[in-house]
Amino acid sequence: MAAAREVFAVGGFADANITDVVAKAGASVGSLYHHFGGKADLYLALFDDYQRRQEHRANEAVREARLAGISDAMELWLAGSRAYLHGCWEERDLARVFLDGGGPPGFELIARRRYREWVRVNGSLLNTEKRPLGDTLVVVLTSVVAEAGREVAVQETEMAALRMADEFLELLRRVGGAPVVARSR
Repeated sequence: MAAAREVFAVGGFADANITDVVAKAGASVGSLYHHFGGKADLYLALFDDYQRRQEHRANEAVREARLAGISDAMELWLAGSRAYLHGCWEERDLARVFLDGGGPPGFELIARRRYREWVRVNGSLLNTEKRPLGDTLVVVLTSVVAEAGREVAVQETEMAALRMADEFLELLRRVGGAPVVARSR
């Protein structure tokens, strides 16, 4: 997996070569195909592994915020989002690969399903069913965090990345915390 990470980070899915992965791993092509079935399965395993770490970071941040006495839904969501954005910087090589698109056939559908699940979890945390335009709000907030992750991952320094993450989060705090008024047509 570490070798695949290096190879995919350099050229993305399209330019990655299985022979480069096995050479870096010191393994055989047969071994790779035995464990992963091919380049696409290896890419998907790497994506799944990355997503699980991101989910763990966010869940832990929300749990820690609750333990610290934070109960406001938006503040809890922001804590999880901050952890996600920091993860985008910490694993910027993978964030760039997965957030910039590409991937094997069918990857877009897999990523879309993962995104929809993220929206559902965020909606539950934010209690958006109780707010006017709640479903729309959670899609907008989640989309902005995803785009923020892309931007954080391409910053040149950690200081710039974390500053950008903080600025995105402050903007989202203002958007999400302001009362939402449904407009009649």
